[in-house]
Amino acid sequence: MNAMRTLMVSALTLAAALPGCGGSAPKAYSPADSYDTPESAPGEPAQAPAAEEGGSDEAERSAEPNAPSGAPRSAMKQHDAGEQPQNRPGLATQFGERRFSRVTTAPFVRAEPSSPFALAKLFYNDPQGIAAMSDTMGASRSQLRRFAVGGGHVEIGLRDESGRFLTGFETGGSNFVTGVAGQRYTIFLKNHSPGRIEVVVSVDGLDVIDGKAASFNKRGYLIDPFGDLEIDGFRTSTSEVAAFRFGSVRDSYAAKKHGDTRNVGVIGLALFHERGDNPRFWGTPVSGDEARRRTGADPFPQQFASPP
Repeated sequence: MNAMRTLMVSALTLAAALPGCGGSAPKAYSPADSYDTPESAPGEPAQAPAAEEGGSDEAERSAEPNAPSGAPRSAMKQHDAGEQPQNRPGLATQFGERRFSRVTTAPFVRAEPSSPFALAKLFYNDPQGIAAMSDTMGASRSQLRRFAVGGGHVEIGLRDESGRFLTGFETGGSNFVTGVAGQRYTIFLKNHSPGRIEVVVSVDGLDVIDGKAASFNKRGYLIDPFGDLEIDGFRTSTSEVAAFRFGSVRDSYAAKKHGDTRNVGVIGLALFHERGDNPRFWGTPVSGDEARRRTGADPFPQQFASPP
């Protein structure tokens, strides 16, 4: 039996997603507008929402603190065993400064509890690393800034601090984006379908909500029909995130929190549709090119009628 999922939803849908709609079901979150706040003091815990994995509708579990300190507990265990994060070249994602990012909640029932209807991954690295990675694909490149997921029902792109999409390309069936060390980025998602979609998102193999190893069974963010969503960091509470910032592998959240850098350099998406919906009946999504062609259509191309 499918349990209600706890999902993250945009504050823009607050009126339609008040807690309690459809019963006291688990909920999920999604970021609203953000602003910079001072960085956490060393060792200061930041509570993340609990990740409910198939529990009852009434149950909510507290998440353990996930803000990094000078020597995070989970990393210390590995360091004590003589293991150190690898000093690898290229980019990874750091646990950045605190940013206001308010979320609200809404009930959602997955059509398939642990089987997403689409999966996607987006690789990122510095220019040198991207060149080396793409050269191994041995295929032509298609320059892109936003990438289609799930047959075009969802688009993903990375934005910089000014809101511009980072440059990228597709080659050999894989998607790549180029970043720069120190640059803050956000994950932008656009829903081109007529149904609500839950999206579970990972960065460097870590769930963006609880900062632990990503899994299909964890709750995600909810995107409204034809709506969009911008995720600006690892969630530390219902009102704040730690910004995504490109940085060295050694200084990444994966290394400092978990002492594990095997999955750095990739952003993952798992898409779930709502019970009662079926993506096969959503029709073909309208592409950006088709949308521009339609908005450029002339309603009066000729002043008078002529014979066929």
